[in-house]
Amino acid sequence: MHWLRRLLDNIAHHFEDGGKLKKLEPIFEATDTILYSTDERTKSGPHIRDSVDIKRIMILVVISLLPCYLFGALNVGHQYALAFSINTTWIENLTKGASIIVPIITITFISGAFWEVLFAVVRRHPISEGFLVTCALIPLTLPPSIPLWQVAVATSFGIVIGKEIFGGVGMNIFNPALTARAFLYFTYPAQISGDKVWVIAPDGFSGATALSIPAGQTNVNAVNLLNDATSFTVFDYTWMNMFMGWIPGSIGETNKWLIIVSALFLILIGIASWRVMIASISGMLITAFIMNLLAKYSSNAMLTIPPHYHLVMGSFLFGTVFMATEPVTGAHTDMGRWIYGLFIGSLTVIIRSINPAYPEGIMLAILLMNAFAPLIDYFVVQSNIKKRMLRYAQ
Repeated sequence: MHWLRRLLDNIAHHFEDGGKLKKLEPIFEATDTILYSTDERTKSGPHIRDSVDIKRIMILVVISLLPCYLFGALNVGHQYALAFSINTTWIENLTKGASIIVPIITITFISGAFWEVLFAVVRRHPISEGFLVTCALIPLTLPPSIPLWQVAVATSFGIVIGKEIFGGVGMNIFNPALTARAFLYFTYPAQISGDKVWVIAPDGFSGATALSIPAGQTNVNAVNLLNDATSFTVFDYTWMNMFMGWIPGSIGETNKWLIIVSALFLILIGIASWRVMIASISGMLITAFIMNLLAKYSSNAMLTIPPHYHLVMGSFLFGTVFMATEPVTGAHTDMGRWIYGLFIGSLTVIIRSINPAYPEGIMLAILLMNAFAPLIDYFVVQSNIKKRMLRYAQ
């Protein structure tokens, strides 16, 4: 590949100061750094020396998402066959699912790349690899039946409003992928909520997700309702089936054991915070247990969902592993991460239980805590300062 390196070196002067293609420098720089490691040094402090740069981190996160994509395609094809009582092989399911989700992925990356390149050229700063992770996450949060034009609009909103207006990568206060998901939910709820989250075109078959079945129900036990779901739908909502992922839902959220494997991978390579994950799960378990105690005083079926069911229902694990641990919008102190995660887990169950109109919860919980993350870190730092001052005073 020496010829490619020589080619890039020979045309590099056109993109430098005074070159005729100076305005396109971000595009050239992005191409160069994707193909080869950069030899540039930071111009100002502070400096951190590490063997893993931002590009490698982003690529590793995308790699951790690949199993979710693979199973997502397989599950979409499986649910399609199940809905219409068609006997199919795994390869046929994978092919059918891929034909549905690949256009969603393509539109997401085209839309995201357009805005990333546009803002980089206008602002004259390098193209960040961060948009790769954002664009990789957005399709996984969407139902497979989402209209492609909505994918383009939501991605544009997530990139521009969720990130670029704050100054770009590292400056945003809300997770861009969740910002895109929230935009879709509040602007086009008919296609992304309730029993419309899984509509198989062109026949229009729709099926409720696990969380939407007990939502709004009264004087019934949620577990019994889910275990008996096959009496009124073709989908199986037993705990094990929800853990294995063979259920309707957003493309990347259904398979819980694959998400756990990805979480262990991200923790092992030091990218994701295990404190946020453990704290979020702990907050969910504690709050769900409290809700179970309060269930006897209310007719709300959502209060009867036990903690281990909350763990495998909806996007809780996916949001905890891939969204809550996002380093820019989360807490940065160790104690802050514990507090941040506890509130995310607790708020998820509260939103699910108290508001039947929105039974998911994890999206709003993370976005809300994104706003409070700097405040949490501030008080943690101030507390540490006070403790040190008292220690020195003694």
